[in-house]
Amino acid sequence: MPKNFIEELTWRGMIHDIMPGTEEALNKKMSGGYIGFDPTADSLHIGSLVQIMTLVHFQRAGHKPYALVGGATGMVGDPSGKSQERNLLDTDTLNHNVACVRKQLEQFLDFDAAENAAEMVNNYDWFQGLSFLEFIRDVGKHISVNYMMAKDSVKSRLETGMSFTEFSYQLVQGYDFYYLNKHKNCIVQLGGSDQWGNIVTGTELIRRKGGGEAYAVTTPLIKKADGTKFGKTEGGNVWLDPKKTSPYKFYQYWLNASDVDAENYIKIFTLKNKEEIDALIKEHKEAEYLRKLQKSLAEDITRRVHGEEALSSALNVTNLLFGKGITKQEVEALSALDFEAMKEAIPFATLAKSELDLGIIDALGAKTGFLSSNGEARRELKGNAISVNKEKVTDAFSISEDVLVHDKYVLISKGKKNNFLLVLD
Repeated sequence: MPKNFIEELTWRGMIHDIMPGTEEALNKKMSGGYIGFDPTADSLHIGSLVQIMTLVHFQRAGHKPYALVGGATGMVGDPSGKSQERNLLDTDTLNHNVACVRKQLEQFLDFDAAENAAEMVNNYDWFQGLSFLEFIRDVGKHISVNYMMAKDSVKSRLETGMSFTEFSYQLVQGYDFYYLNKHKNCIVQLGGSDQWGNIVTGTELIRRKGGGEAYAVTTPLIKKADGTKFGKTEGGNVWLDPKKTSPYKFYQYWLNASDVDAENYIKIFTLKNKEEIDALIKEHKEAEYLRKLQKSLAEDITRRVHGEEALSSALNVTNLLFGKGITKQEVEALSALDFEAMKEAIPFATLAKSELDLGIIDALGAKTGFLSSNGEARRELKGNAISVNKEKVTDAFSISEDVLVHDKYVLISKGKKNNFLLVLD
């Protein structure tokens, strides 16, 4: 018998709306369920993690998860939660994005399980051979315009206007559910709360076309306690792709969560059980300044998304930049990956190797711009405030080959917290 999937989501605070009868249906037997993922970029961002974790829990409960990547719907556009029509993508771009998204989903879902292996499906496969006339005859006739107009995603756009293309999106998504219900035994569609209208259209289509049982579950949209948007920073989205958001910045996003948000996030984004989380929250509240909850959260998610090596690098750089009493030996023990991650966190300058044996005053001032001038460099050196690779130096010091770490990097610091990376290429 499957485990109680709905019970698991409920204590984690991951249920917004649920159709009556869903829990009972899922507790009877192993069933299929799916979530649609938007392929308009070649990486998912952390806003997608809620849905990914929902599928993870679905699979762990003994059910078969389907990740639908909308190769067809990506060509149409979904109006839900949007104020304007989005740009549509060509086939080559969509195919590239779909391949990238699958690779990221494989980090979370088991595509090789014996009985309930995850499966990725692309709605382009069933839409490519379906003509417009067939669609309006076999699908459109079952859903009235009145029904479609009543959806919030449509009503909110009536004043500003929406194209017929986007208006028809709920029919297209509804047909996805119908197709997967008929061909893949998908009895439940999961998604964010902004998708409720589209999902219910699918259950209605299945009912009216004489299909099997169909249910709907949505998760709440995640909001930060301070009112700012979850998953956004000053630099934009926090992506799962390390080329778009470095593992260091990814780790720092979670580490900097407020206490209220961290208590919420650790239930949603980790697989820790209720007893572990309750104990961790209690321990955190006894000494909040240690930020144990945030550290546990950041480590867990960074490891899951980027792997152990990337997490280790993020921890090393965090310790170097914000820890106490870092030694020269610890700097020299850092990997090249750590130094590259450091470039995301602190200012850096690149010089040619031919400029080795550069005097420390020039390395601080005119040549690199770390300090405002050579005069400031002299004053800081005189005050014993400058270190190279965390070892104090005087104005007689020069940047030679001997101080390069990995034959390339030099860490220059003013005081404990003001760091600058010099890269000799």
